[in-house]
Amino acid sequence: MAARHARKTVHPRRRKAAIGLLGVAVVAIVVAAVAILVPTATQTPTASAATHPALGVEGIVPDGQWVSPDAQLRVMFNEPLSPTSALPQISPAVPGRWVLLSAGVLAFEPATAYATNVTYKVTVPATALSSYGTRLGHAVQNWFAVGGGSVLRLQQLLAQLGYLPLKFVPLGTFVPTSASVQRGTFVWRWANMPPGLTSLWQPGVMNTITEGALMRFEDVNNLGEARVPTPQTFNALIAAVAAHKSNPATYNYVDVNTALPETVTLYQDNRVIYTTLANSGIASRPTALGTFPVYLRFTSTTMSGTNPDGTTYHDPGIPWVSYFNGGDALHGFIRYSYGWPQSLGCIEMPFAHAAVVYPYTPIGTLVTVR
Repeated sequence: MAARHARKTVHPRRRKAAIGLLGVAVVAIVVAAVAILVPTATQTPTASAATHPALGVEGIVPDGQWVSPDAQLRVMFNEPLSPTSALPQISPAVPGRWVLLSAGVLAFEPATAYATNVTYKVTVPATALSSYGTRLGHAVQNWFAVGGGSVLRLQQLLAQLGYLPLKFVPLGTFVPTSASVQRGTFVWRWANMPPGLTSLWQPGVMNTITEGALMRFEDVNNLGEARVPTPQTFNALIAAVAAHKSNPATYNYVDVNTALPETVTLYQDNRVIYTTLANSGIASRPTALGTFPVYLRFTSTTMSGTNPDGTTYHDPGIPWVSYFNGGDALHGFIRYSYGWPQSLGCIEMPFAHAAVVYPYTPIGTLVTVR
């Protein structure tokens, strides 16, 4: 009989863009004239417009989210774009130029960095033209908001406060009161770090390690859960560094090994402090592999869902629950044995063992499933 339970349908909190909280008023639309760079071999239409679909926008990135000032703006089309096509417009206007990266992908190269704490609107005009003579026919818009500093500076501040498993060694005196990037290097805080962590790190990139550290800082300081560096977060980080208000807890990490017998290993400041047998998801409901930050926790909750045979379950009193990826969570569950796949995606542990692990998995704690 197929194993049942151990998964709850969870809808992570929607993170609404805090457009109304921006401290900068959006200025009037002033569209600067920009030039499009055309590849040396300009594409020549090979068929009439009648044989091709209407030009369409497949995506605009960033897509309605907070980003760092060094984010890359791109517009993707379903057809090659004509060199004479009308270009997207950015409001408020940003000096720069549109570059044709490939036949259907435009990228914007700003002459200066995007202004921080500002929401930008991107408009692809209805007159955008494909190489085959087809037009977009209607304007397409999107927006993105630029936070108060770059990802690299975010990492420097988080490292300075002890929220990262790395420390930042500045070149010269560390300047805490600025959102500007400072010269220096990152070094791991401990030797022989788990590969599940070291393989993810990259300075200047919003990776899982940085996301988890940011979530932990936001949770400690009651800032909500933005997962990207908002102006409020940057101000709080700068204030915390200036006040020497470091991470009040240790750096914890959970490694789930799905090789038999399956285990959960808990690290505290890179020291193994606890290991227990555990159960991962069965073949039809496997636990996703990868590294994820804990985003929701309960000392006890009710889990409901659908079994592989189509029946439903509703199990109250599931203890010591830390959700880390959608409906996948670390938690306690009673089984006759442990160490092999039995759940519907979660990582199950005996009640007593889950109780030991739970205090070390606050919001932002990284969990690697391998």
